[in-house]
Order: sequence, then structure tokens, then C-alpha cells
Amino acid sequence: MKTMNKMMLEFAFQMAKNIEAKAVLLYADMVPDQHLIRSMEDFQIILVTRGGEELPDHYQECATILDVPDVNLTRIGQVKIAITKGIVMGLFKKGDRIVCLSGVPRFEYLDSLFVLDVGKEFEILTSEDISDITEVGYPEVFGTLLTIALELAAQGREGRKVGTIFVLGDHEKVMQLSRQMIINPFMGYKEEERNILNTDLKETIKELSAIDGAFVLQNNGVVVTAGRHLSAALESKDFPQGLGSRHIAAAGITSITDAVAIVISESTGTVSVFKNGNIFVRIEKPTE
Repeated sequence: MKTMNKMMLEFAFQMAKNIEAKAVLLYADMVPDQHLIRSMEDFQIILVTRGGEELPDHYQECATILDVPDVNLTRIGQVKIAITKGIVMGLFKKGDRIVCLSGVPRFEYLDSLFVLDVGKEFEILTSEDISDITEVGYPEVFGTLLTIALELAAQGREGRKVGTIFVLGDHEKVMQLSRQMIINPFMGYKEEERNILNTDLKETIKELSAIDGAFVLQNNGVVVTAGRHLSAALESKDFPQGLGSRHIAAAGITSITDAVAIVISESTGTVSVFKNGNIFVRIEKPTE
């Protein structure tokens, strides 16, 4: 398998040079030999780690590290999450060409190569306009929230499937266009105690995800409330077909505010990111 991985990697590097790609993106745990990863003048190397995985100094010196949740994803799902986080972090912009390698970690070999033009690949990103998603303001907050959503989608809560909405940014307007369904469980706590970047808060968020309604967060990660009913909704002719009530609510609130919404589908485990009333990216839960 190491021979196959080495051949795939060398082919990807050569292709990146030939097509003048911006970067080569691959998962660090699939790299066959650390000496194959070296600084490149023609393109950037993006090494994707899972769940904060530590890498040797050699990797960090010659590549940009991009961390994603340690959850089971399809090959396309692996690329989607990495590209989405890369866009929010400012690593990729519209028009960039990226060579992506992926595979199945438990099989320990690379078996898929994708060449992507950011902003044109609707199988990866369903929205052509990627500029608005980069204006979230705090990439680490968006990344943490997306991680929590993917973990909830993959693992559920206490053996049960979970569906919920996280609305990030433009919180004052979002609060005006919504109403409380339960007593606010975050009321009275200091901001640092209810910031999504506080690792102690993760289990609380997951526990409260079983409550009906949406989480509303400031763009700096402070949770304003949970159990919020989003009153804004698009007219039925305006939103994509086949969406459930959570997705319609997310499309509605993001169409009239500057917020981003992350929705977990309880029925399918798919995680969808909404901006400007449209789905920016949809990450499917792999079949078991």
C-alpha cells in the first residue's frame, strides 16, 4: 500500500505543477513517507489533520496545517470539510485550482484524486459566491461550531439521532426575528463561560441540542441563547425543494440577516451550511 500511496502522491505533485494549481490538499495520516512532503515553490501543500492530531516538526515546516473533526466521512465529505474550512480561514479563494487526495483511513491507502476549481465545483460547494462566507469574522469560531455539528451528526446523543440549528453572527437582528421557546439556559453566565471556544462548553451544547429550536451565537462565539424559534421564513417558491422545517428556517433567517446557519438533519445526519438564504455546502453522513 505504501508503494501505491507514494505513486499517487508523486502523480498529484506533478499534476499540480502542470496545471498551475494553488495547492495540493491531503490528509496527514495518509502520507506514506514524511520525506515525500517537502517545500514546493510551484504550489502550497495543505496537510489535513483530524481532531488536533500532532505532527512532526518536519511537516509543520513545509506545509500548512488544516485541522478537521475526527469523524467518519465519505471521500467527497473529506474534501468538502477541508475546502470549506480552508475558505473560511482565507487559505482558498474563488478561482483557485486545488488538487485533492483522499482515501479510507482504515484501509491506509489513497484511492481518489480530485482537481477542483473553487467556486465552480457545485458537487463540493453548492454556492458559486464564496465571498460572503469569508466574512464570518472569526474563522476559529466557525470551525469549532462546524466540528460540533459534524460530531453530533455522526454520533448523535446517548444513542439518539440529533437535529438542530446553530445561527452564528448578526445576533441582535436574529433575536429580533425569533422568539424564545424555553427559559434561556445561558442567561446569567459570564461571556467566557458561554463561549463556544471554551472546551468545557462542548458537552453542554451537545446536551442542549436535543431541545427544539435554534442556538444563537455572536460572531465571536458567545452563545446568546438556545431553544429559539426562528420566525423568519422564505416563501415556499424561494427555497430549494425537499428541505425540512429546520432547513427552511435556516434559509429564511440567513436571507434577511448577515448570519450563517449550520443545520443538522435529524433524519439523514447531513450537515448543511446556509448563507444568504442558500446552501453553501452540504456534508453527507456516510452510510455505515
